[in-house]
Amino acid sequence: MPDPRRFPEECPVTSTGLPESLITTLPGSSYTDPEIFAQEQEHIFEAMWFCAVRSADLARSGVFRTVQVGRESILVTRARDNSVRAFFNVCRHRGAKLCTAEAGEVKRAFQCPYHAWTYDLTGKLVAAPNLTKMPDVGRTEYGLAAVATHEWLGYVWVCLAENPPPFDEVVRDVVARLGDTKSIERYGIEDLDLGRRIVYDVKANWKLIVENFMECYHCATIHPELTEVLPEFADGYAAQYYVGHGAEFGSEVKGFTVDGSEGLDRIPGVTEDQDRRYYAITVRPQVFVNLVPDHVVFHRMYPVAADRTIVECDWLFHKHVVESGKDVSRSVELFDRVNRQDFDACERCQPAMSSRLYAKGGVLVPSEHHIGAFHAFVQERLDAGRPR
Repeated sequence: MPDPRRFPEECPVTSTGLPESLITTLPGSSYTDPEIFAQEQEHIFEAMWFCAVRSADLARSGVFRTVQVGRESILVTRARDNSVRAFFNVCRHRGAKLCTAEAGEVKRAFQCPYHAWTYDLTGKLVAAPNLTKMPDVGRTEYGLAAVATHEWLGYVWVCLAENPPPFDEVVRDVVARLGDTKSIERYGIEDLDLGRRIVYDVKANWKLIVENFMECYHCATIHPELTEVLPEFADGYAAQYYVGHGAEFGSEVKGFTVDGSEGLDRIPGVTEDQDRRYYAITVRPQVFVNLVPDHVVFHRMYPVAADRTIVECDWLFHKHVVESGKDVSRSVELFDRVNRQDFDACERCQPAMSSRLYAKGGVLVPSEHHIGAFHAFVQERLDAGRPR
């Protein structure tokens, strides 16, 4: 890696015509072209494991949520045997959308509001007008089309692929960042309770949001509160740059709060080595996990257009903290400010992606070079999906 302390005139020029310190980004069209976005929906979001809902949001049988995964609406619910089930949110009769609400609860079955075809919580067709007169209609064959599910870290992940890849592909992103799985398991994320949830409607391409989260070159410029708590971030190197590294709290900082004041009850499994440190993890394609000693901040992105992304962010605390009604606002406010500062920056970039000046893209400085691996991942997914 080039030494970032070298002056530009000392840096050699590569065959690309750029100084060795700089590498190119994706072209501007990658962030604006609806056709490219459609390819990403098909070959990334609909082909990989996608973090859909928090398991605790499906508290009992019949509770459901509908989520947009790529181009598809997916219905996620809990069956009577307590298993999580996911289906295409499409009636098998005439294609009506089965559930139009983002969340809700049914007693025993989902009924299409068009012709009353009715499906139980396992997706089986159990009733329809005159169904008894159609004995050749298979109740399973014409049931809801199932989607693969997997529960991990207290969230339900779904995969729309006909042959889902091993879930190890998701776990590998965590291992690549932390060095092992034990480091994240110590936070017991699946046992934490939801202290706050904020949903952001970001008018920017999903990749701009990922790129922003992966680097800290911008931290000194737009994150004054964060760099007060994590002084090393002011130097521009994000914690994600180094395997296993957690950014250390400032010496006068007592907790990961907006004013550096005392935090809340430490998560029991967190080790002394992990105490007073912040870890950020990008789990492709649409999850960010932030670990601090007393809470976890868990982001899920739902890309809905080339220039629009919904981000759902959960602040998770030890059960005692939530059950006792302790004030979590100072902890929430810190990362809420960081989110809003980041999303404002992404929205500032989005219009320029269509500029002729950005037709060939921009550049990444040394502390951002690891973003190049993300760009390569996106390109490889799209190339693999193109006809040979």
